[in-house]
Order: sequence, then C-alpha cells, then structure tokens
Amino acid sequence: MTTADARALTYRVARPEDTKAIETLDGSFTTATVFRVTVAEEGFTLREVPVDPPLHKVFPDDGPDEEEADADDEDSRTYVAVGDDGLAGFVALSYAPWNRRLTIEDIEVAPAHRGRGVGRTLMGHAVDYARERGAGHLWLEVTNINAPAIHAYRRMGFAFCGLDASLYEGTASAGEQALYMSMPCP
Repeated sequence: MTTADARALTYRVARPEDTKAIETLDGSFTTATVFRVTVAEEGFTLREVPVDPPLHKVFPDDGPDEEEADADDEDSRTYVAVGDDGLAGFVALSYAPWNRRLTIEDIEVAPAHRGRGVGRTLMGHAVDYARERGAGHLWLEVTNINAPAIHAYRRMGFAFCGLDASLYEGTASAGEQALYMSMPCP
C-alpha cells in the first residue's frame, strides 16, 4: 500500500458509532531506538540511541475518552480513516482560542496501515481544522521512547519545543519523558 492507497480510505469526522473502534485501536509500537534525554541547567539535549532487544510499548488504557465527552464542543474534533477492514486510524484535536493553539490530543494508526500515508493524511485534516479555527500553531506531546512517531512528526514539519521530565511519574509510563513538538499553522 502506498500513499495513493491511503487516499482510497474514507476520511471523515468521527461519529458516535466510531467510539468503540477508536477505543480499541492498537496504538502499540516497536522500536529499535529511543531518544535519550539529558537535562542540564541551560535546557536539555536529545540523542537517539539503539535499544537491544527492540522495545515494544503498549499504551495503558486511559479510561473513558475525552473525545466522546467533547463530541459537541466546537473547539474539539476527531477525524477517522476508515477502510473495508474497519478503522485505519484517527486523530483527536482540541483548539484553545486564548493562545490559538491546536493540540493533537491523540493520533493513532492501526499497525496494518502504518507507513502508508494514513498518519500524514490525518495530520492534513488536523491542519485544515487548525486553519478553520484560526490557529497560529499545532502542538503535541510524545514520549521520548516513541522514535517512530518522532521521526514521522519531524518529517511533517514539527520541531521540539519543550520537555516535561516528570509528566509520567506515578503512571505505567514512569521513567519516560514527555517531549513537546510544535509547528506553525501552514
């Protein structure tokens, strides 16, 4: 499947009947590299390092999705990519008018559809929504161990803009660091 095949999927605003598929989409990943974070007095540095054996990450269940609660909120939107075999991916968005930030709350692509342009196309819908809302920039948070996502976001134009070394403490993701990435709204 190529990017052209990704266009063969149907992309639309999520409906209530998509909730279960969104909640059960396999967002896990496997990576042979992670980004090591070194915090210094002047800031932080990142260095991509290999991990052997490759790391497999399964995200913990967050409980009820906020997207469902915000379904009627004009500042939130979820887009889905649907194919003959069901949900291929989704992106959940929220917009904050006070700072004109469109936040990518979550973006996931089913394993069988990864590397085929689905994430990029979903992000294109996020950019369209950002323009519609008047956003100045798009922003997201990603764990330092999700090297595949970090590489994809960088190819899409996102750059590192911050770090939270303690966001995941006390959670199933303790020991990981939250990296923040942003890009101007094209």
